[in-house]
Amino acid sequence: MELAGIRGRVAVVTGATGGIGSAVTSALAGHGAVVAAVDVDGGGLEALAGRLRSTPGRVEVVKADVTSAAEVAAAVDRVDAEVGPIDFLVNVAGILRTGGALDLSDEDWAATFAVNTTGVFHASRAVARRMVAAGRGGAIVTVASNAGSVPRARMAAYGPSKAASIAFTKALALELAEHSIRCNVVSPGSTDTAMLAALNGRAEAEAAAIAGDPAAFRVGIPLGKVARPSDVADAVLFLLSDHANHITMQELVVDGGAALGA
Repeated sequence: MELAGIRGRVAVVTGATGGIGSAVTSALAGHGAVVAAVDVDGGGLEALAGRLRSTPGRVEVVKADVTSAAEVAAAVDRVDAEVGPIDFLVNVAGILRTGGALDLSDEDWAATFAVNTTGVFHASRAVARRMVAAGRGGAIVTVASNAGSVPRARMAAYGPSKAASIAFTKALALELAEHSIRCNVVSPGSTDTAMLAALNGRAEAEAAAIAGDPAAFRVGIPLGKVARPSDVADAVLFLLSDHANHITMQELVVDGGAALGA
């Protein structure tokens, strides 16, 4: 089913080469959007664009580091000048540095917030400024995590960084409402991506996430499966589409019930 309000729109997706980022890019292009795929991995961007060449939409490659305000501003300026006015932004870029609060290094803490929180700020600010100036409205979705609302052992930097990005996106939504710009959050739980596999190997990590870990005060996944990147992308596209045109300041949790509705 084609979602209303996607075809022909211009979207910026950060972290576009990752598991969720590439799924979002693919879904948008599949629905006819023009997607500016942003990432630090230039080779990965070219490969992604190649894979999506036959979609109804179009993918433009934009190499930039979301931790750099200057690079993000230049990327957004380029998209606006070469592709067209930006209608959508999806903040997906993120990293995971695991470790307990007493063991985390200063570098792990700083790097986590630089990408997961400051990166969201850089991209949102740059795109929202363009949206306000254009006067066409728009939609922003930040991909956060259920760890932003539910404490997780050994995620003492990741969870807080995602909580901050959630709070920022909701505050931004309040400020941009008068410009008909909607801002929402999609918070996945365990998802079949390289980030999950890095925790303990893909099969082992999936099994552990589904079963839960009482010793770590972590429940399992009631639906009995981890999310696929496409599950998250579907939620993102809904919130960008006209079907969600009266939804803003909301967080949609896509975790199979793992957070027990928290």
